[in-house]
Order: sequence, then structure tokens, then C-alpha cells
Amino acid sequence: MATIEIDDLRKEFEMDDGGTLTAVDDVDLTVEDGEFLVLVGPSGCGKTTTLRCVAGLEEVTSGAIRFDGEDVTDLRARDRDVAMVFQNYALYPHMNVRKNLGFGLKLSSERTSAEIRDRVEEVAEMLGISDLLAKRPRDLSGGQQQRVALGRAIIREPEVFLMDEPLSNLDAKLRSEMRTELQELQHDLGVTTMYVTHDQTEAMAMGDRIAIMNEGELQQVGTAEEVYTAPENEFVAKFIGSPSINLFSADVADGVLRGPGEFAYALDDASWVEGRDRVRVGVRPEDIRLVESGGNAAETAVVEPMGNENFLYADLAGHELTARIASQLRPAPGETVRFDFDETALYLFDPETGDALKTKTAATDVSVSEHVSAEGESA
Repeated sequence: MATIEIDDLRKEFEMDDGGTLTAVDDVDLTVEDGEFLVLVGPSGCGKTTTLRCVAGLEEVTSGAIRFDGEDVTDLRARDRDVAMVFQNYALYPHMNVRKNLGFGLKLSSERTSAEIRDRVEEVAEMLGISDLLAKRPRDLSGGQQQRVALGRAIIREPEVFLMDEPLSNLDAKLRSEMRTELQELQHDLGVTTMYVTHDQTEAMAMGDRIAIMNEGELQQVGTAEEVYTAPENEFVAKFIGSPSINLFSADVADGVLRGPGEFAYALDDASWVEGRDRVRVGVRPEDIRLVESGGNAAETAVVEPMGNENFLYADLAGHELTARIASQLRPAPGETVRFDFDETALYLFDPETGDALKTKTAATDVSVSEHVSAEGESA
């Protein structure tokens, strides 16, 4: 296995008008040996270009890429010990599954035909596709084709797996199943893996750590919990989480936040906004609670029943407010609701730079032992 080090990676593309487009802008990132790291971000953020640079499919403009300390920046793709799984599977249509799986070994190793056959059958059994070995890609479902594509990567026993949105062509149910299988497979094999997706839910569910990109720049790297509870900037806070965080601007005066319409929130600890006259306010939908009195008012627009809970969408003086509420609560459209939230759940951001001034982490961190202890006492 290998540790991947990406230092000051920059990738520019020449445009037809003679200018340049910076797709990856001085990215520094380390993927630890055996780690499953997910690159996530909106379309065009540079995540796939970063992956292709690591694979050797794109020439780097500047910077360095190292595997276990060895500089591979200028090595051709075939000279790097990597295996890549693409969004479109890229299976050979004229070959059956057995030949698709073994083709890479036939080209890149000196194994005998018998050894290749044994390895193919071993990988097929691992992926549950032994009964498909005689079939061609056109006879397979999307999930089966994806397993074959994964098998073709696994069979070579590379130091690094690179996966570019490999589940995006599958339906929701199969995608969820394959997500779990991929995690189990990567854990069993222990291969260092970089996985690209635009789906933040998928990223949070799968990655040991998540690297969030926007406009070619790396925004934050951390575990799912870290990037969710302690985003380093407003972009990360907005991108991570579904439904998305509520965000709006507020004036600051005497420790009170005054936002859209008649919104007002008095801070117990005004040190977060000391010396500031304006901030961006953020509150996660699950941290908003409906109250009978006090708090602030908003007008109900839509309530979406989700079975175990409801999503409330309300109008706060022209700003959409989203709250996750109990399934038995269902305000009618046009009905005024009052809402509140704890100061510990409040996020604050600089309105100019977007940098986080306050997140919910410091005030709400509770260890597992404390949580279990508290539950035991309450029981």
C-alpha cells in the first residue's frame, strides 16, 4: 500500500482564446496508507482533475505527487502502481467477464494462464460474480457491470485505487448497497483509496476523511463529523448537510443579532462578535425547535412529511428557513410559527471572507462515555 502526498498541485488548461483556466489551484493533500479519502465538491471544482493528475492521465502544470516518498509526478500512468475505476465502467464489450477481469494481468504481469485463471476466479468469488464469468457486458445489469469494473481494478493488487464517481449510474437502492460493499471491500483489502463524488451524503457515509473542494481550491479536510460540526468557512457549512444549513446576514449591536424582518437574537457570549457590526448567521435545520412563545416568527410555506420526521420550510422575511421537526407537527401553509435555537448550535461567519468565527463544536462536544453515562442516569 502507499501514502499519497500531493504538494502545491496546480493544473492549468489552455483556452481557445489564448487564456488559461486554472482547474486545480495549489492543492496540498496527504492520503495516509490504507485510508479511504473522498474528494467532494460541486461540478467543475477540480476534484476529477486532481484524481487524473494522481493517476498520471493529466500532465501537472506545477507541484509534485509522491507515492511513499517516491516522486511520480512525471511518470506515465502505466508506470504508476494505480488502478482506476471510471464512471462509465469502460468494459470491453467483445470480451466476456472472465476475459475483462484477466486482461490487465495478461498485459502487465508475467503470470501463467493458469495463475491468471485462478486469480480471476478468486476475485470473482470475492465480488459475488462467479456465475457471470461467461457473460458479456451487454448481458449484465448496471450493478453487475460495476462489480466487474471493480474486479478489474482489484485483480492487479495495486498500491492505490482511484475511483471517479463509480456509483453515479446506479439507481438509489443499488447505489446504497454498493456503497456499503465498497467500504467493506476497501477495508478488507486495505488499499489506499481516493474516491471522487459530487454527492456530499455519499462522501460523509464512505470516507475515513473528506476533502472538500471549490473552484479548484481545497477548502477543508476532516472526518464527516469535523466538517459538519466545525466547518472552516461558509462554503463548507453550506455544502455539507442535507437539508442545507440556514444562512442569513445579521447586524450586531450590543450583543444582539438583528437579521431579516424582525429577527433578533441576544447572545449570552458576545465575545464571538466583539468589534463587528455585521456577521453571517448559520443554524442547522435539526437545531431549530418550534416554541409557543418567545423566539422569532416565520410563515409556513410547505411541510414535507418524511415518515419519521417532517421538513418545515418557512418564510423569514424573504429568506427560506428550514427546520426538521417531529412527524406529528404539521403547521398549515400560511400559518405563523415561532422558532428558537440554543446558542451552542449557532454558527457565525465573516461576511467578507466567509471564514468561520464560531461553530457548534466547542460548546457541544460530548464524549461517548459522557453520553452513555448521561443516558444511564436518565434511564
